[in-house]
Amino acid sequence: MFQTFEQSASPEQGPPRLAALRSELASEGLSGFLVPRADAHQGEYVAPHDDRLAWLTGFTGSAGYCAALLEKAGVFVDGRYRVQVKAQVAAEFTPVDWPEVGLAEWIAEALPEGGTVGIDPWLFSVDQMRALERGLGTVTLRRCDNLVDRVWADQPEPPMGAVFAQPVDLAGEAHEDKIARLAAGLGKAAACVLTLPDSLAWLLNIRGSDVARNPVPHGFAILHASGRVTLFMAAQKLGGLGDHFGPKVEVQDPEAFADALAALEGPVQIDPASCPVAVLDALEGREIIEAADPCLLPKARKNAAELQGAREAHLRDGAAMVRFLHWVDSQTPGTFTEIDAVKALEEERRATNALRDISFETISGAGPNGAIVHYRVTEETNRTVEAGELLLIDSGGQYVDGTTDITRTMAIGTVGDEERAAFTRVLKGMIGLSRLRFPKGLAGRDIDALARVHLWEAGLDYGHGTGHGVGSYLSVHEGPQRIARTGTVPLEPGMILSNEPGFYREGSYGIRIENLIAVEPASPLPGQSVASMLRFETLTWVPIDRRLIETGLLTAAERDWLNAYHTEVFERIAPLVTGAVRDWLEAACAPL
Repeated sequence: MFQTFEQSASPEQGPPRLAALRSELASEGLSGFLVPRADAHQGEYVAPHDDRLAWLTGFTGSAGYCAALLEKAGVFVDGRYRVQVKAQVAAEFTPVDWPEVGLAEWIAEALPEGGTVGIDPWLFSVDQMRALERGLGTVTLRRCDNLVDRVWADQPEPPMGAVFAQPVDLAGEAHEDKIARLAAGLGKAAACVLTLPDSLAWLLNIRGSDVARNPVPHGFAILHASGRVTLFMAAQKLGGLGDHFGPKVEVQDPEAFADALAALEGPVQIDPASCPVAVLDALEGREIIEAADPCLLPKARKNAAELQGAREAHLRDGAAMVRFLHWVDSQTPGTFTEIDAVKALEEERRATNALRDISFETISGAGPNGAIVHYRVTEETNRTVEAGELLLIDSGGQYVDGTTDITRTMAIGTVGDEERAAFTRVLKGMIGLSRLRFPKGLAGRDIDALARVHLWEAGLDYGHGTGHGVGSYLSVHEGPQRIARTGTVPLEPGMILSNEPGFYREGSYGIRIENLIAVEPASPLPGQSVASMLRFETLTWVPIDRRLIETGLLTAAERDWLNAYHTEVFERIAPLVTGAVRDWLEAACAPL
């Protein structure tokens, strides 16, 4: 299997590791050291070599920090991980609600007399460093080598996963054309530094295996205004890709990266949101132009080939999900576990003979475990799925033609009125976004409330964003677009996002319903005064559990949308399944 279920970290391991780190602080004359959930490439997911936050604290979430000071240690987590962190860290670590409490402000309050806090300049972006410096008061930052690496005796080696070409018929554009197009748009910059693995993968039409679940290679690149690229990547990972790259791409050893930066002439463009501080330091004395990574928006705007690949991947994945949901309904409550569900779903995806990897660790949460937003089931936490509970399954697959991400919440037997009412309010929000027409130029923050308003009416909400961008056989979480209060990038045709409102009752149950959607132009309406409008194309075709819907809470328009959706689910997926699964699908798609 791709997914495993061992406990990757335990709270009892944290205190001795923290003590060892504090010994290094004392020897360096530091008041503290900051440990982010990040690597030198600022990716959301990290290789085992770079999983320093989990090694030190026990917290395994995909975002956060530890501020390890001599007298206290704060673990900063966002709303997705408030429940999880309590179970994963020892009493020596204090969970901190972030970003409500800022990292810099917490440090300044903890060190009122000032002090010096160390950072690894490869693990903090330029923007992150500046934000810290603005809020630290009398506390100063000092760049230093990584103190966690000093005390991590059995730290895994850096990843050396094989790199392979992404066929142009799936990428939709030759990498030489991408290079020429982006180089021509650099303006006055003579070169642009690229540090994000998915940017390298997209630009060069390659994929890799340095990070589990994300087909990206670690490396750095310099895009030159002349229309060529210098790629800094270990030769042992590249195999026979020389012919693929062609004359416009020169490969050098990663050890040459810093010297190559220092040798650049003319203005150099960096993205301060993702560029490591160490890169800026290496460019000292150069004219710096700060702008967004030039790959971000082109990568987010999927072309026709990428959109068609996504559609095909979702049909394949939808059939696997339907077979899985039939399996769940065929089980007797109390006879299967959360891990059994994960294994059954991965088997169905593998049966497509097209699965390259899962797109993230499957979230399989029954009853109270469903309230842990990014729950990862282990042998220690595994629960039997009982009658009267909700089972939340959030999962996805990596296929060569697309990346999927879907959440379904299922009734196991008969569930309570509270759960059904909450489920229906979540569903109303998901339908609201699915039906939306909106003026071109709006960003995710402008529509996020539509997914929450029906929950707000009952005094409910959820502590995560409503939608994230999704890559094309790339990262399942892809920027810069998102549907959230913080989503400031205007939505454009071709962007793929998730639509996943939820509700979580700590200690009791969790609800989330998620489809992927693609932004597309909306046909003009009679008398329309807005110059250009957009809408969403639904990509995910899997039934939504009708047993959990309080029909009286739906409007006629919402009911019509759901019935039409289920009609189309059956039309698209029924030809891909047979026998009892097809019969189950027909019943699951019956009109309300």
